[in-house]
Amino acid sequence: GAEHKGTPGAGHEGTLGATLRRGSEGALMVVVLAVYANALLGPFQFDDYNVIVDNSAVHSLSAWWQSMPGIRPLLKLSYTANWMSGAGAAGFHAVNIVVHLVNVLLVFAIARRLLPGLGAAGDSAVPIALAGAAIFALHPAQTEAVTYVSGRSVSLMAAFELAALLTWLEARASARKLCWRGASVLLFALALAVKENAWSLPFALLLCEALQPGWTWRGVLSRTSAHWAVLLAAACVVVLVPGYWKLIGASLEIRTLGENLLTQIGGVFYLLTLPLLTLHLNIDPDLPARSAWSIALALKAGVIAGLFAAALWQWRKRPWIGFGILWFFVMLAPTNSVLPRTDVANDRALYLALLGPALMLAVAAHRLLAARPALIALSLLCMLLGAATVMRNTDYATEVAMWEDTAAKSPGKARVHNNLGFVYQQAGRRDEAERAYLRALALDPAHTKAQWNLESLPSPSVPLNGYSRLRLGIPEGEGGSKPAFFRDKGTLGAKER
Repeated sequence: GAEHKGTPGAGHEGTLGATLRRGSEGALMVVVLAVYANALLGPFQFDDYNVIVDNSAVHSLSAWWQSMPGIRPLLKLSYTANWMSGAGAAGFHAVNIVVHLVNVLLVFAIARRLLPGLGAAGDSAVPIALAGAAIFALHPAQTEAVTYVSGRSVSLMAAFELAALLTWLEARASARKLCWRGASVLLFALALAVKENAWSLPFALLLCEALQPGWTWRGVLSRTSAHWAVLLAAACVVVLVPGYWKLIGASLEIRTLGENLLTQIGGVFYLLTLPLLTLHLNIDPDLPARSAWSIALALKAGVIAGLFAAALWQWRKRPWIGFGILWFFVMLAPTNSVLPRTDVANDRALYLALLGPALMLAVAAHRLLAARPALIALSLLCMLLGAATVMRNTDYATEVAMWEDTAAKSPGKARVHNNLGFVYQQAGRRDEAERAYLRALALDPAHTKAQWNLESLPSPSVPLNGYSRLRLGIPEGEGGSKPAFFRDKGTLGAKER
């Protein structure tokens, strides 16, 4: 297909432009470090124990190597390097913050290259890119991919995926197109080695190419053919590696594909309305599975369909609206579409998806408001988002704080109350632990871990009936004087072992 020429200002900038760019990058680094400073001393949480702390496969290089071939090898290698450093949870947090910082700078660079195609070229490009990157950096929904250690599966994958997109965009204005595109293909392969959800990248490239004047399907598919080849190779790896077969098999046992499509209408609507728009964050949301249509579900589907229709309608006249909406849904597709998962939705699924709404909002402010009001409005928004992120990080400060917050937001979920009881028990708060376990059993009488945990408390109020011992595989004679307490796993804990 025909090659696109580079966009002025994306790869060609004068001294003043370079100074403004470097100043913007410095400002982004400062604000990211400021809002995530209180995340450094947090403990491991939730699936961190199953995925990292209690997983010997990531405690040494030899153990990691012996566990291969397995799923998400590059992610596990990063955990191994962190564990071997001996820096504890703080070391994991520090790496996560650095990864997020890199992603913010990548978003800033990508935005500057995309904005001409979004109708925002000229002197406003850098301020708009800065605003979009700041919204991406500071939105509190990102904490689940940054402050939550196991959320690295998303943020590290995003680092390689964003770098692959940036090198692809850089090829437009470079005389060494093949080198940049080759780098993009390599980075895409590395993203897949972190997490298989990176398969969204070729579709993101299609979106970016569709912003160019005179684009054609044939030309775009020809230029991205190497990425599709890597995706096909990754599909072959899924077939050959037993860990991926286990992952897919477990997924298909959760619910049928049809039921999952209905369920994900609620999941996507939740992500759109609660963590994204109202900043209501929850590490373990209580979202029901659906097997039939209802009026409420139909209304939610109508909202989602309306957004799709608006994106297509506005693509030519206001491409910043069309791109922002479609990017959002493309990035949610790996987690919230056809393939079932243990949890219907998690806030961290918004991590990459946020780039679209962030850019859309930044462009809208500069197009609909004068320069000064736009600056004031976006500054106030970033201050609000930054404050919300700092506050959300306090929920990660202790396990008790996290599960108390989660129990308040998901009061009808037995897993949440079992985990709350577990952390109460670990903190020596025996009576509160008992009440939490009883609440879990009231919600789900067949909840084996809550039953065992309750029976194993000092001076239990219920007798040890042997049922939970059998279900949990605990041999007779164990669990008496030194009881083992059990926390529930989430999606990550179920997948990454």
